[in-house]
Amino acid sequence: MKELPHTVQIYLKKDDCYLLLYRNKKKNDVNEGKWIGVGGHVEKGESIDQAAIREVKEETGLIVHSLTCNGEVLFINNDYQELMYVYEIEDFSGELIDCNEGELRWIPISTMLELPMWEGDKYYLPLLGKKDSYFKLEIKYRDKELVSVTPYLKR
Repeated sequence: MKELPHTVQIYLKKDDCYLLLYRNKKKNDVNEGKWIGVGGHVEKGESIDQAAIREVKEETGLIVHSLTCNGEVLFINNDYQELMYVYEIEDFSGELIDCNEGELRWIPISTMLELPMWEGDKYYLPLLGKKDSYFKLEIKYRDKELVSVTPYLKR
């Protein structure tokens, strides 16, 4: 069985806000027009934590000092699947840079679910604030339309 691509999705938290990325700069972007956390693919030979630290630095210019993965999302859209590791990170420093993938903005957590985003994200984002709780969800889409969100068990 082919191993699934692994990705990381990071939500940097400061002053009851998350740093979100509005995807509006890349051509043929599956996330175009949506607000998401920063992140990307885990590279060969890289741990998920190393990938999260690298992606934060590359996309935001910020330096992560400590982190813990909050959960996993098995993302399925038609025949495509990936295993996404989700982080909420509060221990970081530095100055924001311009991101070549979109516009970075600090969004109040209390209003972020009103923004255009993947519908499935709205199921796991509220779980990020729960300390000592690791979630596993399978989020299934058909042609980018949400079909189901269920607890995920490794197969």
